[in-house]
Amino acid sequence: MKEFRFSLGIMIILLSLCGCTKVIDLRLGNDSGLLVIEGNVTNLDSAQHIILSRNVPFTNTNTYPPVSGATVSITDNQNNTYNFTEGPAGTYSSAPFQGAPGTTYKMSVTSGGTTYTASSTMPAPVLLDSITEKSNEFNPGDNRRGITVHFQDPPNVPNQYRFIMWVNNVEVQYVFAYNDEFTNGRYVNLDLVETITDIYPGDTVKVEMQCIDEPVYTYWFSLMEQQFGGPDGGVAPSNPPSNIAPTVFGYFSAHTTQTQTLLVQ
Repeated sequence: MKEFRFSLGIMIILLSLCGCTKVIDLRLGNDSGLLVIEGNVTNLDSAQHIILSRNVPFTNTNTYPPVSGATVSITDNQNNTYNFTEGPAGTYSSAPFQGAPGTTYKMSVTSGGTTYTASSTMPAPVLLDSITEKSNEFNPGDNRRGITVHFQDPPNVPNQYRFIMWVNNVEVQYVFAYNDEFTNGRYVNLDLVETITDIYPGDTVKVEMQCIDEPVYTYWFSLMEQQFGGPDGGVAPSNPPSNIAPTVFGYFSAHTTQTQTLLVQ
C-alpha cells in the first residue's frame, strides 16, 4: 500500500482550503478560579485518574490550585461503577481496572454542590508501528532532529489520534491532534512538528499515541489551532469545546494508549 507522509503544516493548509473542518472560535479571557476537570480512562490495567483544579489567568504561571473534597465516580455501559478516592490533593484515583475498547464510560464529579457529567467511548486501538528521527532537509548543517510516527490507519472507519512527546523525560508543551480525514486507510508517516523543544543526537524521545473519540479530538484540535495563533506560539487557558456538562474547562477521555522510546542518533 502506498505510504503517506503528512506534516502538521500540510494538514492545517488542507483544512483551511477545503473547509471540511469547522474552525472553532476560542474566546480567550483572564477569568480565574473556575473549575478544571481532566479525566482519563485508558486500556492499561492500572489505577485511572481524574484531576480537579482551578484555572488561573493566562498571564500567570501554570500553577493550578487543586480542588479537594469532590465525589468522583465512573460508570460503564455494563453497569460497573468505579469509585475514586482523593490523594494527593485534587487527584482522584480508582482501584486498578482496565478500560475496554468499544465501552462507553460516564464520569460523574460532584464539587461545590454541582454535579458534572461526561461520557466517552473508547475506540479500538491502532498500532503505533515505530517512531523515527529525521534531519533538517532544508538545512543539512542543522544538527537538530525532527520526530516522525508511523502507523497504519484502518480503512472505512473514522479515527482520531492524540500524541504526547517527551524529550529527556520533559513533556513537550505542544498539542498534537489529528484525524484521518485525508489519511483514511493509508499507511501514515506523520511528522510531529513543534517549535518549543530542540532535539539533538543523544537525546531520548518518548512518544505516546492515544486513540480518542471525536468529542475529545475536537477539544484537543481546538487547542492545537490556538497554539499557532497565540502571540508566542503557546497555549493559553481558554474555553475549547468541552464534553463535560454543565460546561467547565477540561475534558473526559476514554482512550487506548501505547508508547515508544527512541535514542536519537
